[in-house]
Amino acid sequence: MAIVWQQSTADAQYQVRSAGGSIRLYKNGVFHSQWNESRPLSGGVWDLLFIPSLFLPEGAVKRVLLLGVGGGAVIRQYLSFLQPQLVVGVELDPIHIKVARQHFGVCQQNVELLAADAIEWVKAYDGPGFDVVIEDLFTERDGEPMRVIDASAHWFTDLRKLLTPEGALIINFEDPAQARESGAAYLSAIDGQHDCRYAFTLPSYGNCVAVFLPFEVSRRKLRSRLDDLLLHYPRSRRSAQQFKVRRISSK
Repeated sequence: MAIVWQQSTADAQYQVRSAGGSIRLYKNGVFHSQWNESRPLSGGVWDLLFIPSLFLPEGAVKRVLLLGVGGGAVIRQYLSFLQPQLVVGVELDPIHIKVARQHFGVCQQNVELLAADAIEWVKAYDGPGFDVVIEDLFTERDGEPMRVIDASAHWFTDLRKLLTPEGALIINFEDPAQARESGAAYLSAIDGQHDCRYAFTLPSYGNCVAVFLPFEVSRRKLRSRLDDLLLHYPRSRRSAQQFKVRRISSK
């Protein structure tokens, strides 16, 4: 693995490393993101920020919001597979935006990268809804990633206001227990509306990514749709199918 770029600040050390055909972003030694043009789904936790969007009908994902850009791999996945009209990425760290543009190739005209505090941006946003909202707000502590905001009822309410009526909310949690524990706050936020939640995990990662939907969906159809997309990327087929998905009960 070769270092192709690095930068240090008073608080952090950043490195972009190449590994075969992949490019990777590390911050303070934490592996943040990876992109490979010929293998857009590589078995990383960032895949789980894309795959749940396949629950939505084909052609439904036109506007995507990503809170926490990292290196930009998730943006590249949405552009590669779903071709949305607009992707907005909100990122507190301007160096991450620099890396996304210069090393991960996030420079398309239909992508807006905003250097801002995502929490404050969400509270202030007053505009059209998004078909997919992805919340991936993490920092590092002692070399380990950790969420920067609790998934409270207030936070769920703020995030749901960003969605179109049939939109999907995707949140990255530290582990399955944290995802389950968010259930009471989510149920409070939806106040009796339809509850459909699924948890996505990978064997090599402790994270749990949950998707929150206002309608019923089919796991079989999701996997079938993923299979169809992977026909164009055979090198991704094996790694992209390692995830597990299960329904999160309201009980």
